[in-house]
Amino acid sequence: MRAVVVAAAVAFIISLFGTPVAIRVFTALKAGQPIRSLGLASNEGKKGTPAMGGVVFIVATVIAYVAGHLALVTLPEGQIAQVQPTMTALVLLGLFVFCGALGFVDDFLKVRQRNSDGLSARGKLLGQAVIGTGFGIAALYVASSNGQTVASEHISFIRDISWLDVGKVGSVIVFVFVITAMSNGVNLTDGLDGLATGASALVLGTYALIGFWQYRHWCADEAYARANDYCYQVRDPLEIAIIAAAGAGACVGFLWWNTSPARIFMGDVGALGLGALIGGLAVATRTTLLSILIGGLFVIITVTWVIQIVSFRTTGKRVFRMVPLHHHFELAGWSEVNIVVRFWTIAGICLAIGLGLFYSDYLAAAG
Repeated sequence: MRAVVVAAAVAFIISLFGTPVAIRVFTALKAGQPIRSLGLASNEGKKGTPAMGGVVFIVATVIAYVAGHLALVTLPEGQIAQVQPTMTALVLLGLFVFCGALGFVDDFLKVRQRNSDGLSARGKLLGQAVIGTGFGIAALYVASSNGQTVASEHISFIRDISWLDVGKVGSVIVFVFVITAMSNGVNLTDGLDGLATGASALVLGTYALIGFWQYRHWCADEAYARANDYCYQVRDPLEIAIIAAAGAGACVGFLWWNTSPARIFMGDVGALGLGALIGGLAVATRTTLLSILIGGLFVIITVTWVIQIVSFRTTGKRVFRMVPLHHHFELAGWSEVNIVVRFWTIAGICLAIGLGLFYSDYLAAAG
């Protein structure tokens, strides 16, 4: 527990005090976010606000992970030693950093070209597919000494579904889909000040709880497994908890500066990175299908976006005034702050239902 708390605290502090530095640096570099004129009230006055703020909480999370490891082991002499990083950490942090780097390229092109185009949709999807495939192979094919892998060959809900065995190749495909879908879901949600940051902090906090709960009821813990019939077949759940807690803490620190009126935007570097990390956490905790509920806000915004696109291309009619969904409510007259708080509430309800299902499964199995 100490390592999880240390990681969250360190990430929060670095992000809270590092973000103002990033604001000054990106402002000096004239790395302002190009704003499209869409007739939205939320766009007024945002032109020139520095982007790429996601760099701060990605760096904060990585440093906090190291700090959490330093808190794990204390030598008899009182010196602190670092534990070797695990494949779980390499996959999760790798997804966070590399998808963040993909987003950084997109943000850089937007700033350099002084427009909101950046990378093409095809370019983003290709980059996400390549990154997802690379880390998916590592997650499925690199096993620990006890044969456990980061990802599973089964589709999972709250744990692996035994009859949904898709094999290693199928699992890599599922892995890529989950990473791409969640990454783009967070990116679509990132449209109002603090919306994606706050929702991501809630989801990451939830995965920190799930990871720590799985660690306390872990099949690899021989003492626990001998005394109980029910345990979780996951790899390195404490690592999962440390990384998720660090990500949540970093998002909360960043949120101090990202709430309305935002002094900095996370940009695609933050949105694509956060979504990839959340998708990786879903796979690593064996809660792939449950993540549809835990990340319910991202799913709702993505689904409504797809509905709008399909409807317009097939019938020429729009279902919503504008997508992503938060812009629909802006055009309906809701204030930006009202939309953000209400969408956070929806995110909280979704993850509460998800956590309830997760815990009820434990009660049913353990009872």
